[in-house]
This record gives sequence, structure tokens and C-alpha cells, in this order.
Amino acid sequence: MHSDPESTLVDQLSRYETLVEVGIGNRPDVAAGLADRGCRVTATDVYNRSVPDTVRFVRDDVTDPDSSLYRDADAVYALNCPPELQRPLAEAAGTAGADCLFTTLGGDPAVVDATPETLSGDTLFRLNT
Repeated sequence: MHSDPESTLVDQLSRYETLVEVGIGNRPDVAAGLADRGCRVTATDVYNRSVPDTVRFVRDDVTDPDSSLYRDADAVYALNCPPELQRPLAEAAGTAGADCLFTTLGGDPAVVDATPETLSGDTLFRLNT
């Protein structure tokens, strides 16, 4: 069962067929929720992480990304994305021709040109292109 903010994020992101989550960490719930809705999800992190069987995991560093991981994505997203990773995230999405979306942690600002959308319990930023 997903918490309300996670369900709202899944609702917003499930309009995409193929997604890459950057920096999944120990929070696979949104990726799992997207996979449950029939989305193809690849999760990345700089460390090996456990993800549900319905989510593909690949070790990758968005600051030096393997562009082939992002090539077929409709959207590249990150949850609790720190300011220093927002530009690399945007570049990975842009190179792939994918939409770029992210949430921040607490009071962290968006340091890329992005439009905020207030969701239940969170703010989702969508990169302006």
C-alpha cells in the first residue's frame, strides 16, 4: 500500500510508458507502483539496491551516465533530488529526449528552470524545455 504522496506521484508519472528513476536508494515504492500500473521502469543508483522483480535495476551515476539506459525513456525522474544532481538529471533526460521530473528534499530549491506542481504532500517539478 502506498502512502498518499506516493500514490499521487504514481498517478502523475503513470501517464508515461517507459521511465527511469534516478537514485532510487531504499525507496522503491513509487517505481513499484508505476510497474503495477503497467509502466516499464528502470531504477538506477550509484550503489546496488534491491528493487521489486517488476522493476529493472541498473547501477549508474547520473553525473557520468550510461546514455543507453535513458535512450528509450519517456520520462526521467528523481525523488528527493538534491540541487547538485538536478542539472545532471536534466541533461540525462534532455539527451534522451525525455521529460524530466523531480521532487526535492524539504526546503531545497529547484536550481534548473522547472515548473512546480503542488501535489498532496509534495511538489513535483517539471523541467521547462
